Amino acid sequence: MYVAMALYAAAFVAFALDLARRSARATIPASVPSAVSRRSADAEDVVFVEAGAVRADAVATTTATVTREGGEASDSGDGAGRLGAISRLSSRVEDDVHGDNVTSTSLRVAMVLTIVGWSVHLLADVFRGVDAGRVPWANMWEFSMTGTLVIVGIFLLANLRFDVRYLGTFVMGLVCVLLMVATTKYYVPVVPLPPALQSYWLVIHILVAILGTAFFALGFALSVAQLLQVRRESQVAQDKPTQFRFLATLPTSGTLENLAYRVNIVGFICWTFTLIAGAIWASKAWGVYWSWDTKEVWTFIIWVIYAGYIHARATRGWRGTRSAWLALVGFSAVMFNFGVVNVFFHGLHSYSGLTS
Repeated sequence: MYVAMALYAAAFVAFALDLARRSARATIPASVPSAVSRRSADAEDVVFVEAGAVRADAVATTTATVTREGGEASDSGDGAGRLGAISRLSSRVEDDVHGDNVTSTSLRVAMVLTIVGWSVHLLADVFRGVDAGRVPWANMWEFSMTGTLVIVGIFLLANLRFDVRYLGTFVMGLVCVLLMVATTKYYVPVVPLPPALQSYWLVIHILVAILGTAFFALGFALSVAQLLQVRRESQVAQDKPTQFRFLATLPTSGTLENLAYRVNIVGFICWTFTLIAGAIWASKAWGVYWSWDTKEVWTFIIWVIYAGYIHARATRGWRGTRSAWLALVGFSAVMFNFGVVNVFFHGLHSYSGLTS
């Protein structure tokens, strides 16, 4: 685990250097007043469509801008020129969904370190399971080991579909902090399982809860990036100086919000199953589906927060910063459930393995 933590820390530094490179490379003209900003580089020139890639009025405005800048169709324009501009705009919007296509040396090094660190982490987790003779997530230390392993794994898998490497600094930072706390506060030697945990539900219930937590962590990172991007877009629209210049190389706030929504839906599905499976396991272990134990209550509170997030965004038009803040509240509840309820509240779910 110490080797994995060292590799993750090195990956964190490399991801941070990549953000610094992005800041140095990004060029954001202060005179750009509306939905388009241009970011120039030595090897590429990418147009990012700001705050409106899915809205017809923004598409129309951006198409006209691209047409004027490219000189490929006049304002009076012929049909073929406009169709070409629309086609190029569509490809640029698709590029925005997949993120920044330029890969720096520091970013490549960061991804290699992350993959190698994850492989070492996986070995440590497997060795713990072999030593214990069971799945390695029966107490706080083991849950921390496996949970952070899955968080990094979900981050790596997400990059197979979307380019979210720009989240590497946050993901590696979070994992390093969690592992540091777990190593110093939660470590316990292998001990036999309590009778209530000697069930196949330990495999199903806890594993799905870990998956839900990992997806919520990725959604949290996307929501933080969204809030920062919203602020930058507002500053650009008002012709004000901007902070965090690397944000100009990230997808638009609308794209980040949509990605966060998709990720949080997957996490919510996992958490729903966790809640149901926990009730079934409680019935088998204690003869009652629900006992208003502190852990049960907080698991339900998390479910309600994310259910409200999904419902409000889908039916009440809670888009933009309001949905992002609600996602942040949800993940804060997840962290409270893990780091506070499991440690300081005693009840039927007191299986942290820590001495009181």
